[in-house]
Amino acid sequence: MGYRRVVVKLGTSVLTSGSKKLDKAHMVELARQMAYLMKSGVEVVLCTSGAIAAGREHLQYPILPDTMAHKQLLAAVGQSQLILAWSQLFSLYGLHVGQLLLTRADLQDRERYLNARDTLNALLDNNIIPIINENDAVATNEIKVGDNDNLSARAALLCDADLLILLTDQKGLFDADPRTNPDAQLIKQVVNIDDSLRLLAGGSVSGLGTGGMATKLEAADIARRAGIEVVIASGHHPDVINKVAMRESVGTHFSAIDTPLESRKQWILAGPASQGKLYIDQGAATAVIESGRSLLSKGIARIEGNFERGATVLIVNAQAKVLGKGISRYCAADLRKICGKHSNEIEAILGYDYGDAAVHRNDMVVLENKETVHVS
Repeated sequence: MGYRRVVVKLGTSVLTSGSKKLDKAHMVELARQMAYLMKSGVEVVLCTSGAIAAGREHLQYPILPDTMAHKQLLAAVGQSQLILAWSQLFSLYGLHVGQLLLTRADLQDRERYLNARDTLNALLDNNIIPIINENDAVATNEIKVGDNDNLSARAALLCDADLLILLTDQKGLFDADPRTNPDAQLIKQVVNIDDSLRLLAGGSVSGLGTGGMATKLEAADIARRAGIEVVIASGHHPDVINKVAMRESVGTHFSAIDTPLESRKQWILAGPASQGKLYIDQGAATAVIESGRSLLSKGIARIEGNFERGATVLIVNAQAKVLGKGISRYCAADLRKICGKHSNEIEAILGYDYGDAAVHRNDMVVLENKETVHVS
């Protein structure tokens, strides 16, 4: 089929078919498609939503306060029901499943990130389908990835997949909102993602999940930077998973970047939450984006946030446009003292130095470039 390892992300609207409960008939059809891939020699990782919906269904739709604790209650009940359903469905095809519940904390720490990767690879090496979901029963806002679209992109990086399939209740990305504009046209191919494309992405209207098209675009951008192709398609398109895996024209296809990030930069992009922002001048922006240079203290105009040395920070221009993400070699307090100063002044100002760069090129992922969007 051409693909070696595929991550399939199923949204709540796909699993419930727009109802209030899991659509087991449709789930078995999706399991059949994934089982076919496995039998064909393509390894499959499933990133599944639906735990809270499954919890509500199992408890017969209780009326509960809209608090984090009660959402976690539903997730705790529903997670077991969801994994039980998938285990039973895949067993029809002679396949076993293994569950991984992740939070941002598991991705933020480099050692835990690598441990999660090893577990994923061990499951796949033994012909077991890993089933991934966010650990909603214990995750708070501070440690949540936030949505399973972005979680699936991070899972694709974790397991070194070459295809990410995001299945939703829409046929793909359109040039206008198809729910309100009958003339909206499906965008079949995306070569690059920039602000003009992001403006086309709207939110979820189903009320059943946490992700909309905007989060799928974010997920696609993360995955394609790691050399992973991405397809956004309808989860109810006939035989959609296998058609995408056979490279048929279904949904919206996002091309992978030809020069993917190395492993450490993939972790920087996918794992740690940003703890601050470095606002840089135009000269520094040009050096970072066009010349592939490290970010020097001279080019930093101001610092936002309080963070320690080794924290992940966003690199932004004067208009607050995010240009990159990297690991700071200095804490926020030190950067405030040396911003705008030449590198050879750092030791005299601080009494020590950790090198010329505030963010070294090897610890930086550039998110902005000179490419233009090509869609058709």
